[in-house]
Amino acid sequence: MSIVAAFMVPHPPMIVPDVGRGSEKQIEKTIRAYEKVAEEIAALRPETIIISSPHSIMYADYFHISPGTGASGSLSDFNAPHVKFNVEYDEELVNLLCEKADALHFPAGTLGEKRKELDHGTMVPLWFIQKKYKDFKLVRTGLSGHDLLKHYEYGMLIKDAVEDLGRKVVYVASGDLSHKLQDYGPYGFAEEGPIYDSRIMDVCSGARFGELFDFDESFCEKAAECGHKSFVIMAGALDGKSIEAVQYSHEDVTGVGYGICSFIPKGDDETRHFLKNRLKTVQVDLEQKRQKSDAYVKLARASAEYFVKNGRTMEIPDWVPDELLNKKSGAFVSVHKFGSLRGCIGTISSTQKNLALEIIQNAVSAVSADPRFDSVKEDELDYLDINVDVLGDAEKIKSEAELDVKKYGVIVQSGYKRGLLLPDLDGVDTVEQQISIARRKGGIAPGEKIDLFRFEVVRHY
Repeated sequence: MSIVAAFMVPHPPMIVPDVGRGSEKQIEKTIRAYEKVAEEIAALRPETIIISSPHSIMYADYFHISPGTGASGSLSDFNAPHVKFNVEYDEELVNLLCEKADALHFPAGTLGEKRKELDHGTMVPLWFIQKKYKDFKLVRTGLSGHDLLKHYEYGMLIKDAVEDLGRKVVYVASGDLSHKLQDYGPYGFAEEGPIYDSRIMDVCSGARFGELFDFDESFCEKAAECGHKSFVIMAGALDGKSIEAVQYSHEDVTGVGYGICSFIPKGDDETRHFLKNRLKTVQVDLEQKRQKSDAYVKLARASAEYFVKNGRTMEIPDWVPDELLNKKSGAFVSVHKFGSLRGCIGTISSTQKNLALEIIQNAVSAVSADPRFDSVKEDELDYLDINVDVLGDAEKIKSEAELDVKKYGVIVQSGYKRGLLLPDLDGVDTVEQQISIARRKGGIAPGEKIDLFRFEVVRHY
């Protein structure tokens, strides 16, 4: 057996009558669609249901799978403590999934859980399902801070474990859509909100799972969605399968998007290995970009690759032009993978005897010493996009009115504490944001008096 069906569902607690107390009638269309999902699951009679929830335990670099024999929970956080749940976990499937992850050095498993309570992203789907069908075990998993492709790969790992064990499984991808669809909603309005909902419903209703990778991280953040990575894991669990997709409902009346779709596998389809297809495309695009890169970026890449492969810093290559040997300047080296930051280290002013050495050293640091990330591994090198920012001289300014987030970087200084932020960064749209982030990077509290400096950069791709 295998995954016989998958469903994309939301998880608003208000949809449960004991929580909504009448307000759930606003989303009657969603309720009817949810009931249809529960009926379809009951008709399939799965042995196991897998639920991925954005409100389960989440780590930056690890996919958490709930351990143990089972768990319980209630909607007490939503003033309905009498609405309770008890589930039995499929320990055999969890153990096999963990074994497969360990064998592949994939960052997933049962480590780290400190509490056993179910989250509402799991309980809301269970509330509908258990009204129609209870003869199943559960696997509950969270999301992670990894990129979208890693989430898809995790779904593929789940698929392999299910098929190896011979389980009859239904996958439920729990996740709301944008939380910023209406001015009157609890999170307000952002123009990205309706765009996200329209795109995600179009992609999912057509089962065009490869397009899930096209949603930029900054765009998703501005739309304030919470389910995208859950949907991507689900897509990975259906990798290589022809899919019959049906959209049941989409509503936005509360200011939050609720979408429900079903996905029924109909057989193998070699054209639908979306991770493999995307990696090929990324490699081709990056190779074309590398061929057009200038000496600054070529030097940074050469330095990063040499260090990752050899564990030591390279010497200045013979091909480096004089402009890098005769100039001194601060520089930042930024490394991205699949559109997400993978490392960024730089210097405000020159610390080496020339710019070539500055770039070489900062490239090494970007792939090995950024405290936000693990060191880059050799099998990642083909998928890294690298750019170099060369900093101009910093000038002190009198007020933030002299800043421009697209043109100027900012240095915020308070005594010996100093924070820097480069210009023209995704997700940084205002001077206030720029200063706030620079403050945090420098460990400068909001009330502390600061001096402001601005600088321009020349960005090399």
